Amino acid sequence: MLPLWVKGYERRYNGLDTDVREALLRASASSLKRLLEPVRRKYTLRGRATAKPGAMLRNTIPIATGQWEQTKPGFIEADTVAHCGGSMAGQFAYTLDCVDLATGWTEQRAVWAKRDSDVVAQMRLIERALPFPMLGFDSDNGSEFMNQKMLAFLIDRQKPVQFTRSRAYCKNDNAHIEQKNWTHVRQMIGYERFDDPAIIADLNNLYANEWRLYHNFFGASVKLIAKKRVGSKTVKTYDAPQTPYQRVLTSEHVSDYAKEGLRRIFEKLDPFVLKDASNAKIKALFR
Repeated sequence: MLPLWVKGYERRYNGLDTDVREALLRASASSLKRLLEPVRRKYTLRGRATAKPGAMLRNTIPIATGQWEQTKPGFIEADTVAHCGGSMAGQFAYTLDCVDLATGWTEQRAVWAKRDSDVVAQMRLIERALPFPMLGFDSDNGSEFMNQKMLAFLIDRQKPVQFTRSRAYCKNDNAHIEQKNWTHVRQMIGYERFDDPAIIADLNNLYANEWRLYHNFFGASVKLIAKKRVGSKTVKTYDAPQTPYQRVLTSEHVSDYAKEGLRRIFEKLDPFVLKDASNAKIKALFR
């Protein structure tokens, strides 16, 4: 993934010495991880879970554990992240977080107090932002998802979206989105309390613009492709790191029209510009 970033770095900082550039591109992921470990430790935070399981529609929406299609784009895991500052008293902002299992494509949008109508409204915007059709939707048992408005949004259409839920209190059922809650929300936004409704517009100005472009076009990750039991250990095999954008381009299930649109967007992007703009907007949230 470094070549994607080196180009932007050289454009901004007037290039790199040849030996430095070659050493950087030769460095293994483990070496870079070791060098960055002190910085990572500095920003390690802890939080608390806040979603409460609801009783509505549990008999209507089936439980799905490990049954999702992970090769065809369009199967989404969703969750909400509370910006409560450690206290559930009163009302505050939430981030609606979604990830596509096949490509790792993510979308985030802010909502106030998890109101079901607001969550559905933001899900409509998220669906429009996806470069492929939404085929399945899996969430926990929170009331922001287990309600008639969400059910109608997903089911009342020409091609209904498969709607499933996880087992109550089983976070591993939604391991993909739990990971994104940390890497795409907590790690940058943190655990501060946002109890002013006006901040929703500011968060969505970030999420719907630089944030989604930065993570989807330049944020690489590996994907588990196999695991087997060897004696008392489980050996996992991962593919090579790729960005969600790259995974979309290699998918046979995404239209050429959608891929060409993404290529045109990518050619205009600079990861450093996106990162700086994101940081500026995040900083403004705490003024």
